[in-house]
Amino acid sequence: MSYSNHNMGSGSRTARRTFEFGRTHVVRPKGKHQATMVWLHGLGDNGSSWAQLLENLPLPNIKWICPTAPTRPVAVLGGFPCTAWFDVGELSDDGPDDWEGLDASAGHIANLLSSEPNDVKVGIGGFSMGAAMGLYSATCCALGRYGNGNPYFINLRAVVALSGWLPGSRGLLNKIEGSHEATRRAASLPILHLHGNCDDVVPLKYGEKSVQSLNTVGFRQLTYKCYDGLGHYTVPKETDEVCSWLTARLGLEGSR
Repeated sequence: MSYSNHNMGSGSRTARRTFEFGRTHVVRPKGKHQATMVWLHGLGDNGSSWAQLLENLPLPNIKWICPTAPTRPVAVLGGFPCTAWFDVGELSDDGPDDWEGLDASAGHIANLLSSEPNDVKVGIGGFSMGAAMGLYSATCCALGRYGNGNPYFINLRAVVALSGWLPGSRGLLNKIEGSHEATRRAASLPILHLHGNCDDVVPLKYGEKSVQSLNTVGFRQLTYKCYDGLGHYTVPKETDEVCSWLTARLGLEGSR
């Protein structure tokens, strides 16, 4: 799918970049369709690899949508092009945020969820850069708008972040505190944030700072867990935690 970022209500009036999103892989629910989760891969990956893992999870009532990010030059790789939801340099507390890329990908993800039935709960999950994209979408959901001010219409019911960080956190407190509705939405959106203390790609301190930022701005239903010895990858005990948390938060207990 291709669109300039004035489409989907997510971009600027004058498009500066056009983003070519890759193939989207869908894992159909094996039981009654109660929830749909968009799952976002990390830097340089694609939707197919995660679709294979998600298909084997004991969550028969969830439909998984696994899109593939656009291929673009990435600053942290010296400008080398690869699949990325947004441009990113070395992680730092004062590095620039690629608002245009963030909003374009958030709009693409929202578009994927926009056609789901009204009685189906929707959410976003991801790993690494995909987790960052999910957390950014959570802030858009709370604020009711993208970073550029255009309205965000999706009512997210769950966000899962594995080994990720929160982009665009500077100024977030003032934006949410200035709106009663944003404060209410933030307080009601469940977020699961899992990280390993041996992560050498997205160091633990950035996960912890993200959790602190989210707590500070009022995301009251945030669950955080650090795994001892875990690097920048997933392990069965982590995916087990995701399954248990989604089952509880989305009300999937005992349903087929």
